[in-house]
Amino acid sequence: ALVHNTKSGNAHFLTPDDRSAMLLVRELLEYLPQNNAEEPNKGEAESGETQEGLREIVPDNPKQSYDVKKVISLVVDGGRFLEVHEHYAKNMVVGFAKIGGRSVGIVANQPSVFAGSLDINASDKAARFIRFLDAFNIPIITFVDTPGFLPGVSQEHGGIIRHGAKLLYAYSEASVPKVTVILRKAYGGAYIAMGSQHLGADIVYAWPGAEIAVMGPEGAANIIFKREIDGSDQPEKTRQEKILEYKDMFANPFVAAGRGYIESIIDPAVSRMEIIKALETLDTKVEGRPTKKHGNIPL
Repeated sequence: ALVHNTKSGNAHFLTPDDRSAMLLVRELLEYLPQNNAEEPNKGEAESGETQEGLREIVPDNPKQSYDVKKVISLVVDGGRFLEVHEHYAKNMVVGFAKIGGRSVGIVANQPSVFAGSLDINASDKAARFIRFLDAFNIPIITFVDTPGFLPGVSQEHGGIIRHGAKLLYAYSEASVPKVTVILRKAYGGAYIAMGSQHLGADIVYAWPGAEIAVMGPEGAANIIFKREIDGSDQPEKTRQEKILEYKDMFANPFVAAGRGYIESIIDPAVSRMEIIKALETLDTKVEGRPTKKHGNIPL
């Protein structure tokens, strides 16, 4: 059973015995409607108070990791999060929770594994979960902190472009409410893939320390300012100056907000409050689509 959970991804949950499995099924059903034509049950709305602890989770050092589940636990009702595929593709975290009494699906990069990079398995894992949420009218909440798609020959030969396209397709076709919060890094194609406004997100927030750019400041500075660095008497000093210049000019949420790609730059402590307000706003969302049998997902 552990092999199916960790290696193949065929199993979504792992329990020690039958009783635990039945209790897990009961918990799962709390988040789901009776069928695809109904809306999920709304529980008693919990307050949307500020969570001061959210300000302390993401390190100031962009190279330092953290556990995104700590963010999730402070945002969702009662800290209750039913993780799906917990043991598979751990660089992506998905699962069910309630926010303000509403059932939601959480999709989040996990910076403590592969720095939150997207790979083949993580893309498939998130895409399938997003499709499930859309099928049962469950809003999608996305937490973004990713430096990009995982590089490497094995990923390229395995079809990372094709598998990554499944994630883009799932987000873009989902017609349920979609709320995205950019916690820290959002680079290149991975930024687009993780529930960006470009894929139809209804509301996108960013924390003040978010870096939204085509790539990380170090790599970008080496390319954009190569001539200045190579021609400098002190190349390393010049390189560090150009990295800071790039951060000030591009690697921040203000440029993206100025272009309308982000609704608001928010204090991390009010993330729960803002998500609750967003879900209330989107409660009656209806999205018309062209009549068709189905789309052609990149399989």
